Amino acid sequence: MVENIFWLGHSSIRIDAEQVVYIDPWKLKDPVKADLILISHPHHDHFSPGDIERIQKKGTVVVTTGDCAAELSGDVRIVKPGDVIRVEGTEIEAVPSYNIGKAFHPRENNWLGFVITVMGERVYYCGDTDCIPEMENMRADIMIVPVGGTYTMNAEEAARAVNIIRPGAAIPIHYGDIVGSVKDAERFSALCNVPVCIKEA
Repeated sequence: MVENIFWLGHSSIRIDAEQVVYIDPWKLKDPVKADLILISHPHHDHFSPGDIERIQKKGTVVVTTGDCAAELSGDVRIVKPGDVIRVEGTEIEAVPSYNIGKAFHPRENNWLGFVITVMGERVYYCGDTDCIPEMENMRADIMIVPVGGTYTMNAEEAARAVNIIRPGAAIPIHYGDIVGSVKDAERFSALCNVPVCIKEA
């Protein structure tokens, strides 16, 4: 399943499975049309209406927060942490994503991470978050984890989160643009107790 997940730079992900799923598309270079688009929160490096429009087609479903939905058109579905929805057989669980001790992503905003069940596996896209208490009860086969620090977990905190959840594999993101570098991804990999796949954008 890891080979079906493509890092598109910063926090953008595409998953090629039963559906083409994008998460937080931004600065897309060679976009393909999406069946499903997930948007975690309204910061510009995660919520790009122009990129979303480029990959929308008839029937594309966008799943996002209420504060993003107002700027979008088409089949837009609003979720909050704790919600579970299905889109053409793909299950999406909206989970909390927030900072502890930083003001960038307040818990009360109800911004999102996602657990997406595709090809029989649970893929956990953490969103812009710290290592939060809710992770103690998370289950995932693959984790997609921010490692760049400043606005999210740094490499050490991200590795701690992975070692709590113990997925089968982890993919570092949220580096290489705005904050963080490949050294953060490499540091994260060295600290994880599970296999880490550092993708090329």
